[in-house]
Amino acid sequence: MAASSEGRAPSRPSAPSPGGGTVTAQAEQPKKTEGGVLNVFSHGILAIWGLMVTLPLLWAVMSAFKTDKEIFTSPWALPKALHVDAWGRAWSEAHMSQYFLNSVLLVAGSLTGTMLLGSMAAYVLARFDFPGNRFVYFLFVGGMSFPIILALVPLFFVMKNMHLLNTYPGLILVYIAYSLPFTVFFMTGFFKTLPSSVAEAALIDGASHTRTFFQVMLPMAKPGLISVGIFNFLGQWNQYLLPAVLNIGDEDKKLLPQGLVALAASQRYKGDWSGLFAGLVMAMLPVLAAYVVFQRQVQAGLTAGALK
Repeated sequence: MAASSEGRAPSRPSAPSPGGGTVTAQAEQPKKTEGGVLNVFSHGILAIWGLMVTLPLLWAVMSAFKTDKEIFTSPWALPKALHVDAWGRAWSEAHMSQYFLNSVLLVAGSLTGTMLLGSMAAYVLARFDFPGNRFVYFLFVGGMSFPIILALVPLFFVMKNMHLLNTYPGLILVYIAYSLPFTVFFMTGFFKTLPSSVAEAALIDGASHTRTFFQVMLPMAKPGLISVGIFNFLGQWNQYLLPAVLNIGDEDKKLLPQGLVALAASQRYKGDWSGLFAGLVMAMLPVLAAYVVFQRQVQAGLTAGALK
C-alpha cells in the first residue's frame, strides 16, 4: 500500500466552497479568463476615449505655433519652427488680454460666492434637522434639472428692471445662482460623510456653530470643496450663453468666450488662423493648469463618499 501510494502523482489542492464542498482550481480558470477579457476591453475603450480627447488639444496647440500656410498645407505635421508671433497678435490686436482679465475678475467673484454660500447651505441641510429640510434640499436638486435657456427671457427683464444689465455684479449674481444647485447637492452628500464627533467636541469646548463650521468642518471638507470648485470653475469659465444675453455692452466688458467667438467670426475677413488657435489655447490653459495642480484633490473628493 505504501509503495502504491508513493507512485501516485500528487493531487491538486482544492479550495473549500461556501456550501462546505470543494471547488477545484480548474473551475476558477474560466472566471479569471473572463475577467482578463473584460479588463482588456475596458482599457481599450478608455484608451480610445483618451485619444479622442487628447489629440484635438494637441493639434490646437501645435497649430498655434504654425504659420497660416503650414496650417493649410500640412495640418498634421509638426511645425518647422516655433512661430510665437500669433500669440502676440491674439493677445494685443485681438484684445485677448482684456477679455482674459475680465473673465478672471468675474470668475473669481462668482466662484468665491458660489463656494461660500453653497457650502454654508449644504452644511445646514446635512447637519441640522428642521421642518422643511428635505423640501429645501429637493428645491436645490430640482434647480439642476431646469434648463437655463428657459429662464433667459424673464432673467433678462429682471436684470434690466434691477439696473444690473451689462454689469459685472449682476452677472456674478447670475453665475452664483446658476452654480448653487450642483454645489449644494455635491457638498450635502460630502458633509454627511464627515464624522459628527469632531463637531460635537468643538461645541462642547464652547465653539459656536459659525466657528465650528469655518474652523473645523470646512477644513475637513477641503477635498470636496476643491472637487466642486474645479467643476464650477469649468462651467463659469466656459460659459457663453449667459454673458452673450446679459453682457451685451461695450467691447471692453466682453468675456473670454465672447472674445473667442468674435475672433472666430473675424477670420472670414482677416484669415489669421494661427492667431485664432493661439487665442483658443490661451482660453484652455487656466482650465488645464487648475486640473493638473488639483488632480489628486479632485480624485479624493470624488471617491471620499464611496470609500466611507
